[in-house]
Amino acid sequence: MLSGESLAHNLKTVREWVSGHGGTLTVVTKALCGHETYLRALLECGVERIGDSRLSNIRAARRAGFRGEVWYIRPPHHSAIEQVVELADLSLNTELATLQLLGRAAERAGRTHRVILMVELGDQREGILPGNLVDFFSQAREIDGIEVAGIGASLGCVAGTLPSVDQLSELVMQRELLELKFRADSMLVSGASSAALPLLRRGQMPEGINNFRIGESILLGTDLISGGLMDGLRGDAFRLEAEVIELKEKSLEPFGERHERLAPFGVQEPEERHAPGERGWRALVTVGELDTDVHSLVPAGRASVVGASSDVAVVNVGDDPGGLKVGGTVEFGMGYSGLVRLMESSYVTKMIRPEG
Repeated sequence: MLSGESLAHNLKTVREWVSGHGGTLTVVTKALCGHETYLRALLECGVERIGDSRLSNIRAARRAGFRGEVWYIRPPHHSAIEQVVELADLSLNTELATLQLLGRAAERAGRTHRVILMVELGDQREGILPGNLVDFFSQAREIDGIEVAGIGASLGCVAGTLPSVDQLSELVMQRELLELKFRADSMLVSGASSAALPLLRRGQMPEGINNFRIGESILLGTDLISGGLMDGLRGDAFRLEAEVIELKEKSLEPFGERHERLAPFGVQEPEERHAPGERGWRALVTVGELDTDVHSLVPAGRASVVGASSDVAVVNVGDDPGGLKVGGTVEFGMGYSGLVRLMESSYVTKMIRPEG
């Protein structure tokens, strides 16, 4: 379930942080997987600019009523160039051949397609090597149908590279070099994601970073560096409720010969070991590995997820089940991987949580 109130709070708070730095905000919607009810709830909060990596999600946002600026935040694939130009105002790019195709498609459509040139700063996802950027920029700005709107970078997405002041300052310096050499004014520097928000909150964000692509911290309130919630954000915008289909007091340690290959989704090592014969209450609930990243789920209270198969998860409830019973529900928070897979699952019902 989604709490529109908590989502609106997080969006308002992050927007204030970003505008206080003099930047603009691109709200990354890819974790919503094109679910129109949730997109509509987000858009009703007054979102002006969204970014997504799936064209089908962008179409869903348009169907949900979004009329603002759209960024395609994955380097465009050649088989979808026409759709990228049709659906997105701006895309992130690293290949001249792709820019040429985008330019021709934009001219056929009678429009100009804006692009941000992504620079490799160490995470080894997409990016032009810094030493090649001047030459790349020089060629890109000559392509008809294309406007180079700025430069950007991705950090923390693949290799887990922490955004640093030095890396982001290098991106700003690259912008300054391009502006001096080519007299290119007012360029965007889109170098900050949710992983960089802690730098912003500590007052360490380089001044020249003027666009923030934020998704996870708005949706989940996450502090990607320290873990837990960022101060000032809420972590209850999304909640999963799974029904209890079995509740029994059982041994807390498996018995019998075990083999990891028999568990198709792997065997999770318990956070704590239990003495032989030690018992506790365990609930079987109606969510499994087909639905989500089960080990990203965080049950309410002191409960813990101890394992899952494709369709059910096992939750260690503790010494006393309290008021829990078969037919009741267990509520979970989640991490980003859990949210994405829940949103993608056709087996999970998505609802707006009644407020108040």
